[in-house]
Amino acid sequence: MPLQSMLSGRGSGSSKAENTQSDGKSFEQLRQECLQKGILFEDPDFPATDSSLYFSQSVPVAIEWKRPTEICSNPKFILDDADRTDICQGQLGDCWLLAAIASLTLKKDALTRVLPHDQEFDHRYAGIFHFQFWQHNKWLDIVVDDRLPTVRNKLIMLHSASNNEFWSALLEKAYAKLHGSYESLKGGSTLEAMEDFTGGVGELYETKKSPDNLFSIMKKALDRGSMMGCSIDVIPIKPYSAESEAKLNNGLVKGHAYSITGLEEVNYRGRTVQLIRIRNPWGQVEWNGPWSDNSREWSYIDAAEKRRILQNSTEDGEFWMEFDDFKANYDRVELCNMTPDALTENTKRHWEVNTFEGSWIRGSTAGGCRNFIDTFWTNPQFKLRLEDADDDDDDVCSVVIALMQKNRRKLRKEGLDMETIGFAVYEVREDPNVPHTASKDFFRYHASKARSRTYINTREVSERFTLPPGEYLLVPTTFQPHHEADFLVRMFSEKKAGMLFLSFDTDRSGKMSSYELRIALKAAGMQLNNSLLQLIGLRFADANYDIDFDDYLTCIVRLENMFRIFKAMDTNKRGRVRMNIMQVSDNC
Repeated sequence: MPLQSMLSGRGSGSSKAENTQSDGKSFEQLRQECLQKGILFEDPDFPATDSSLYFSQSVPVAIEWKRPTEICSNPKFILDDADRTDICQGQLGDCWLLAAIASLTLKKDALTRVLPHDQEFDHRYAGIFHFQFWQHNKWLDIVVDDRLPTVRNKLIMLHSASNNEFWSALLEKAYAKLHGSYESLKGGSTLEAMEDFTGGVGELYETKKSPDNLFSIMKKALDRGSMMGCSIDVIPIKPYSAESEAKLNNGLVKGHAYSITGLEEVNYRGRTVQLIRIRNPWGQVEWNGPWSDNSREWSYIDAAEKRRILQNSTEDGEFWMEFDDFKANYDRVELCNMTPDALTENTKRHWEVNTFEGSWIRGSTAGGCRNFIDTFWTNPQFKLRLEDADDDDDDVCSVVIALMQKNRRKLRKEGLDMETIGFAVYEVREDPNVPHTASKDFFRYHASKARSRTYINTREVSERFTLPPGEYLLVPTTFQPHHEADFLVRMFSEKKAGMLFLSFDTDRSGKMSSYELRIALKAAGMQLNNSLLQLIGLRFADANYDIDFDDYLTCIVRLENMFRIFKAMDTNKRGRVRMNIMQVSDNC
């Protein structure tokens, strides 16, 4: 029987954040201990040392870690209110993160979740702060001390424009701790951080290939409180290099992550013009074309309309431009819907959520993309069941599928980076021969019904589809076979849907590669679940993922012996037995 593991409902994982400190203590417990002892917290899990800054290089300058109380006389966690002007980029190449933080400040409910307001430089101050981030379908509470890297008493990483405000600098430190180091934050997608701040689902639009109603999609998304960012593509000379961010003559910067903060329509010389407001986390460097600050276009619209539009605009780094110019100059729009309820482009509806976590394991479930047909079928397979069409459409079901690889930033210090990932969806409702997992021949002779537009080395790949009701197979993969990673699959559908993980029901074969082990065991009359097959493959396969005949026979003999002993001991037919250590050593 296939292994079913289905999670469905609203939201994005548990609402209560998990403690992450190695000693298991919560923020409140740690703060109270420090207050009782009269000491300031020093985080043993993320020490104030060079290793917390960089993992692949030495620190280029003499760094001094200082607490806010050592930097200024009257430090504040949040001064007046947290807003997008509190975010100034430091020496780290993480403008993608800054753009997401700028967008986060526009959504106060989400901001309060990420920045719990139970901390300040007052009588409760103990040198400890905490932040909450969403990771892989659950919320985590990240504790940090407030020692920050400085040079000549100036913060060198993200900081506020006000030199006595520290929420943004401490937020960056907590996010760096989550991923292992500050260096791990170099280079990334604004969408990645947006999802970590909200638990939402991201969508990517390419402006040169965008739908005709892109302005409407973005306007409604912004009105719903969704977070948005944009960028101009560039081919860097080397990864994360300064050359990857080049200023253009029009004031825009290639390779730089911007946040989108407003969209408006105005009457300009008898016609309706669509405008978009963009924020550059750097500040100062702005668009200098039509509808920029002090451009002549503003003199041709109604004065009251001008005041209404400009009243919430900041001076440094934020600017307006015509939407057509935006599409001509920018390449990507990253949109993060705050909750599944906000996913539709027309009306607000409740979306159903299904999630599943899995792994690509070499020699077992790391089959690579369909280019590698001999192993593609061994990838994890998920059966999707779409039963009811959308309310406003009798024929199709709207579904968003998101594939996320887990913990890759943290693994950078071990020499690993993002895998190139993607997925394909196959229709199986008309094929009675595919009750469970599909075989190699199925994929050889059937084309996919839907798939990710490309394989790409980002944390998450997501696509929106409209599919007829029926049953489908979702196959998430890395591009190359034998590449290992953990992943999370999320599926959002307008109507309740099913998502089933399929353990492999094998066909009959005698091949001895570890990928084909399941087939050989089935031929010998043994059906094992995927977890046992993975363990057996790891135990008996060689470096090339092959199992020789002698090892195969040894495996068969041991399994048969274990099955026989288990059956003899399971007198009540409960599928469960108790064995002491001596019985285990004698029989296994």
